[in-house]
Parts: sequence; structure tokens; C-alpha cells
Amino acid sequence: MWDLVLRINVIEGPFLITWYVLAAAMFVYLLGRGPGGSWVLTVIVLLIVGAIVGAGALWTAVNVLDVVDGPLNEATWWWVSGAFAACTLAIWNLWYSRWWRKLVALLAIPVFAITALLGINASYGLNRTLGSLMGVSTAGVIDLGDPEATPSPDPAEPIASTWVPPADMPEAGRIGTPAGGIPNTNSGFEARPAQLYLPPAALVEDAPGLPLVIMMMGQPGDPDATFIGQVLDEYAARNNGLAPIALVVDQLGDPAEDPLCLDTDRGKVETYVMQDVLPWARQHLDVLQGARYTTVAGYSNGGGCAAYFGAKYPEAFGNILAVSPVEYAGAERHDEVLTSIFRGDQAAYDAVKPASIMASKAPYPDTTAVFTVGANDGAFGPGAQRLADAATAAGMATTFVSVPDADHGVSGLLGGLDSGFEVLYPRLGLAVP
Repeated sequence: MWDLVLRINVIEGPFLITWYVLAAAMFVYLLGRGPGGSWVLTVIVLLIVGAIVGAGALWTAVNVLDVVDGPLNEATWWWVSGAFAACTLAIWNLWYSRWWRKLVALLAIPVFAITALLGINASYGLNRTLGSLMGVSTAGVIDLGDPEATPSPDPAEPIASTWVPPADMPEAGRIGTPAGGIPNTNSGFEARPAQLYLPPAALVEDAPGLPLVIMMMGQPGDPDATFIGQVLDEYAARNNGLAPIALVVDQLGDPAEDPLCLDTDRGKVETYVMQDVLPWARQHLDVLQGARYTTVAGYSNGGGCAAYFGAKYPEAFGNILAVSPVEYAGAERHDEVLTSIFRGDQAAYDAVKPASIMASKAPYPDTTAVFTVGANDGAFGPGAQRLADAATAAGMATTFVSVPDADHGVSGLLGGLDSGFEVLYPRLGLAVP
């Protein structure tokens, strides 16, 4: 029963509509407190003052307190301002009113707040279920069977040219957390459980060795394989069930804290990815071992991480897919990171920026890099373009994609993944060039 509750869709459908209707009904009721022009004027003033206070509080949280990383979409500003205005109206109804109006006003305040939260979440579209919104995973467990896979040799010709799918191959892939998890033996980093996507071709007897994608999501966010699984299922349907095996890992630990994908006093994330995650994946998953078949991918915060790892470790990752990436670690709060992490050493900070690493390690003779950003994502677009320019200058085979009609939410994420794998599929041998 609890699992069904956690799977409720909170970005569209009956649940969201019910909250909207409930909030609207309470708002209309609280508007009708009394007759006369003075009442109307009072309500207008209260709503305007509440909206201004809400916008001011959000601006302070973003620009002064750094409670929220990065720019917010337009819908967030409207929802927060509206919620504050509605709550101000509810508070006004607590004075000189009958007990039932007071009760409705008290109940309306959390309803207005939750409705704004749901509206903001729906505008981004990244937390599709109640469980995801609460940070509770509803993914099942994938038992990998043999705890140690036998590495498949890199193929002499594209997999797509030799693979014949069996009749009993599933139509869609499978998502879950790998049984036993990924040990953090070398890093000690307290990561949240990773999620694994296995494509249809990996779910049959005598499955072929497949390319590996290691992906990281944004902040705040969960290691959720739903989005990459959705895109790869679509590609698999067009390519005889072939898709990479995707492992979505946690680079944050605490979603409110950004360890910058480095080894710092916030956690040894770099060691976790390179010495815990990557060796585990190559040992326990039936994946091809060469860098050509290994992709580091990420979205937003994770996109910056992908650019960093791909630039620094071309011998491990032959492909980079950075979707709506942060230009470099801590770019949204440069001064705070410079002071707290690098002790004011600008040269040390510059040295870990992906563009700097690309310049220092160039040329890259066999790295394919894809950078994508939503066409309407003005905040992250310039940084993504600069990363693509740096990759091109460093000799990577680079593609930059501006996803039409997409922003920094789910449209940019799904559009970016789709554009990225369009480039990578022939490179990975999953489609005949």
C-alpha cells in the first residue's frame, strides 16, 4: 500500500488537479470575508504585500543566503509569490472572524504551501512521483546473479552488425538498485544507492557485452535512472534491443551539499567515482572494457562532473555527454567555493575547471564529447557553449546541441539525452553508421 502511495504521479493527473482545486476553493472562500469597498481594497493590498514579501524572500534565499544553487525558472517565482500572497490572506482571516473561518484559514496555510511546492516541482518535471519528491526510491532490486562478470572483449566490428535478438527478448529494459550496492571501500563516501538500467539485450540468455554509461544527476536530485532509461528504451526499440548499460550514481551524498565532484573535506567523490564505482561496474556488469565504449554522462551539476571526469581521465572515458552542465564546480557560488574549499587559491581552483584540464591535457586523439542545453536555458547556455568550445580546441570530436523549446527542466534533460545518444550510438557500435 505504501509503495502505491509513493508511486503517485505528482506532475500531472488527478492528484495534482485535486490539490489545485482544493487550494483554489480555500482561496475563494477566504476572499469572501465581508462586503464593501474597503474590504476589497484591503484584500488587494494584502495580496500585493504578500507577493512582494514572497519574491523578496526567494531573492534573498538565492542571492544572499545561497540556499538554492543556480537560477530558478519563471514558474518558481510565480508560485512562491502566489503562495505568500495566499498565506497572507489566510493570516488576515484569523482576526475578528468566526471559529470555522479561523479553522479554514489555519488549514489553508499548509495547503497553499504544498500546492506551491507541487506546482514548482511540476514546472521542472524532474520528480515524477511522490516518492521521488520525498527522496524515497521505489525502484526494485536487481540481482546480478554472478557477483563477478566475465569481461567481454571489445568487438572487432559494431555490435549492431552481428547481434540477432532472440524471440523472447523483453520489449523494455529494467531499472533497479543493484543488490548489495556499490561498496565505498576506497573513498568512504556515503553515497545514496545507485540505480542501474539494463536494456532489453542485457536481459536475455547469452547477452552481449554492452557499452557502459556512468551518469550523475543534478542538485538537488536523486540518482534516478528513470530518465536515461526512458530515452535508452526508445533507442533500444529502434535498434534490436541494443542500448548501453547505464549506472546512475550519487555524487552528492547529501542533496543539500555539493562536494564538487572532487576529493575535499565534503567527501571524496572523485575517489568514489574512479576507484569504487568504475572498477565495480567493470567487474560486476557485462560491459565492454575499452574507453571507446565507456561514457561519463551527467545533467546540470552532474553534467559539470561529466565534463570534469571526461577531461581528466580520457584513458577511462572515451565519451562525454554533458546535459545542461554547470560550467565548472561551484560556478554558481564561485567566491564561497574559492574561500571555503580552495582557501583563496585561485590558481588551484582554476586547475580543476574542465576547460583548464582540457587545455593542459590536449590533444585528445579519441574522445567524443557532446554538450547540450535547452534553447530557453539562458542561465546555463553560455557555460555549456564555452565547454564545447574548449573541447573543440583541445581536439575532441565535439558536438554542441541547443535543444529546441527546452529549458533547464525535464525538457532539457530528455532532449539532451536524446540528442547525445544520437551522436554516440554509432560510436558505441549500437547502430550501423
